[in-house]
Amino acid sequence: MLNNPLFTHSSQNTQQCDTTGISRKFSQVIFWVVLSLIWLPSDGFAQSECPSVNIKIQNISNSTGVIACAVFESGEGFPDKFLKFASKVMISQISGKDASFEFSDIKPGKYAIAVIHDENYNGKLDTNFFGIPKEGYGFSSGAEVTMSAPSFSDAVFSYDGGDLQMSISLNY
Repeated sequence: MLNNPLFTHSSQNTQQCDTTGISRKFSQVIFWVVLSLIWLPSDGFAQSECPSVNIKIQNISNSTGVIACAVFESGEGFPDKFLKFASKVMISQISGKDASFEFSDIKPGKYAIAVIHDENYNGKLDTNFFGIPKEGYGFSSGAEVTMSAPSFSDAVFSYDGGDLQMSISLNY
């Protein structure tokens, strides 16, 4: 009777039923795991926001042109050659008296920021015959213009890799 093909076929069907039963149990376990994850608060699995340097530009005199904000890692080209030497540059249209920039993917270190209000879209800070700026400008760490533009070391700040909030007021 064990050699009967009908018996052999029937035992194969029994194995298939066992496999189907295991598969069904596995599906039920997966269903309950997924359902329990849905019930958990979403904050438990939310990725934390990427740390960044957030800069608020204040005291914009008018809405003509754009605001350019440049992050420098060294004194090379600081502050006026930002298109060539800055490690990160953001340009934003103006709406109102304030603008905001968020720089992420910045490694801990020392940096300086230069901001210009490029009213005529030429990518530089325009000056008069004596070298006095005709457009708005500002720098990190409260660096000021005296007889010339501030140096990198005047505007430098340390960044530890976390969230950093900074305000820069433009001077005209």
